[in-house]
Amino acid sequence: MSKDNNSLHSEKRYYTIIAITVIIVIVLICQLFNLQIIQNEYKYSADSNAFFKKTLYPARGTISDRKDRLLVYNQPTYDIVYIPREVEPFDTLDFCNILGLTKDQLEKKISDVKDRRLNPGYSSYTLQTLMTQLTVREYGLFQEKLYKFPGFYIQNRALRQYNFVNAAQVLGYVAEVNKATLAEDPYYVRGDYAGKSGIETSYENILRGQKGVEILLRDAHGRIKGKYENGKHDVNPVSGKNLKLAIDIELQAYGEYLMQNKIGSIVMIEPSTGEILCLVTSPTYDPSILLGREFGNNYKSLEQNPSKPLFNRATQGAYPPGSTFKTTQGLIFLEEGIISAETAYSCAGGYPPGGGRPRCHAHGSPLSLVPAIATSCNSYFCYGLNAMLSNRKKYANIGEAFDIWKDYLVSMGFGYKLGVDLPSEKRGLVPNSQFYTKIFRTEKWYAQNVISIAIGQGEILATPLQVANLGATIANRGFFYTPHVVRQIQDTPLDKTYTDKRYTGVKEAHYRTIVEGMANAVTGGTCRGANLLPEIAVAGKTGTAENPHGRDHSWFMGFAPVDKPQVAISVLVENAGFGARFAVPIGRLMILKYMKGEIPANEKYLEDNMANAIILPNVLNTWEQRRSDVATQQSTASEAEVIVEE
Repeated sequence: MSKDNNSLHSEKRYYTIIAITVIIVIVLICQLFNLQIIQNEYKYSADSNAFFKKTLYPARGTISDRKDRLLVYNQPTYDIVYIPREVEPFDTLDFCNILGLTKDQLEKKISDVKDRRLNPGYSSYTLQTLMTQLTVREYGLFQEKLYKFPGFYIQNRALRQYNFVNAAQVLGYVAEVNKATLAEDPYYVRGDYAGKSGIETSYENILRGQKGVEILLRDAHGRIKGKYENGKHDVNPVSGKNLKLAIDIELQAYGEYLMQNKIGSIVMIEPSTGEILCLVTSPTYDPSILLGREFGNNYKSLEQNPSKPLFNRATQGAYPPGSTFKTTQGLIFLEEGIISAETAYSCAGGYPPGGGRPRCHAHGSPLSLVPAIATSCNSYFCYGLNAMLSNRKKYANIGEAFDIWKDYLVSMGFGYKLGVDLPSEKRGLVPNSQFYTKIFRTEKWYAQNVISIAIGQGEILATPLQVANLGATIANRGFFYTPHVVRQIQDTPLDKTYTDKRYTGVKEAHYRTIVEGMANAVTGGTCRGANLLPEIAVAGKTGTAENPHGRDHSWFMGFAPVDKPQVAISVLVENAGFGARFAVPIGRLMILKYMKGEIPANEKYLEDNMANAIILPNVLNTWEQRRSDVATQQSTASEAEVIVEE
């Protein structure tokens, strides 16, 4: 082999050795970086030998109603936590007896703690939660024998408590965080609690506060010797902020009383602020049953209840709004110049171009807009919608006309979420022109194909909150505030979302026409059961929404007083038939309760009648069985008008 070849091979070996050396150095550096920076195991090990870091949990913010009555507060409770690597062999029988566990249950709890799928970030060097919400007796017994269980500690926490059995779906509940929450938010560790529904969820970041930490010094045997550097490095917890709701708990409780044994909702809004005075959904439940270690069993029972008490019908239930929707149609037709307040249409017991469908009840004919609202004439609004969608002088085609129609409804709060400060709000449904083009497979469809939407039927769906907001918008003559449950946040202004006016684009003059029609509906039309004159002038609109799954739903939407509105309301009673039969009298009682603070003696029979009525899907004929008796027993004219049909 030549000298040149030997030199070449030597050079190759040199570079090979250099490369291998560099690779080894890089691997060692990466491993050191991983151990010292990425992996915390050894850091935890070193720290836990010298220190015990005790989490200090903040007090969760309290919740009160608009009159400062405390609704939700905190009560001390205790958890058992432990550091796995510090646990030494112990008397499991004694341990289990104290806590009312079986050996299998204890082993399962420990196994779950170690399961990184259930407990991401598990480390044997850090505190882990074994058991939460000890009773006072369990805490006392365990504290007395704590010295027998090395590695175990007691952690102080606070448990939610309720002063009232009402407003469960508004307040929500607090429960142990799940795997998804642990992965999403580093604030939480296994065993922590967070809001799961209602206000507890919407305002979780405000209510929860900030955790603190107490650093305790250990000796060589792991025994706690006191605070590290006299607490110099401790961090105090910061309590959560308190919330004051717009809800009046007495009004809320009264609404729940009237809605017992019924399915539906009552929503009352203060038009001048958008504050929700009560938000009733029925059936409901006592919020205190979702506390303590029976949470799982009680939640499962509620979840399996066929009446769905966990379902907030006020914000999540989507229903055809029925004739309450006619008010929006009158406003749109007036603003677009399709009709004037004097425009009259005839009615022959139904909409003639549709072969008498939609049908209509007996009333005078022809009618202008105000009496059409008062008597709830179906034909009038069908004629109006046809006149708008068929107008080729004003709109290039039906699609353009329809989408303008829809835009007005969106500005009134329909078709999209209103933005209430409660979770899981539904948007309802207001279709656009493409929706029907797709259904009919042609752009050449006609008003008659969709005519039922003019009376709040067909594809139109709305939540009770949206219908109550419609009442507030009419009360304000053309604007509304985004409805909200929270009135004040401690030391924090409300978001502008809830304090800015939202205008509909319809002139105030047109709203005055609709108000006149709604006022006439109460004094001499389909809402006579809501007439509280001479003391309180009420404007209202009934609705009877067709239900493909059973008997029609009963609606009432209105506000009072007419000239200086203080409250707007929607009432929905599922399967209750005509709006005047149940929704109107319940609305009457709720307005009385709010305006006067109590129900007058001459209204007590009506109150008892409404509260004791049972209207559930499996007992739909209850009202029919009692109707004739009820009608003959009515002792006042206003009560007799409860059964006036729309």
